[in-house]
Amino acid sequence: MSKRDEYVAKLKQTVDEFNEKIAELEVKANHAQAEAKAEIEKQIASLKEQAKPLTDKLDHWKEASEEKMDEYLKEAKKIRDAFVHSYNYFKSQLK
Repeated sequence: MSKRDEYVAKLKQTVDEFNEKIAELEVKANHAQAEAKAEIEKQIASLKEQAKPLTDKLDHWKEASEEKMDEYLKEAKKIRDAFVHSYNYFKSQLK
């Protein structure tokens, strides 16, 4: 497996993790009361918007040269860190 393929696999795993976390929140939204549900859905939309750049770039990165993959991985880590921070903060507010 090439270095690029390894990076793309890591990026795909990150996208999958984002989708799983969003799905967890959607389940909570479905069980919430109307007022809380609206706020949860608003936060879910925000998280989806944060995840979108990584999802959108994944296909492009699959075709990128291996020399660029280190740069792309750093960018992906920044996106992931921001998403995880937002997710954890929002999840802590649900309790």
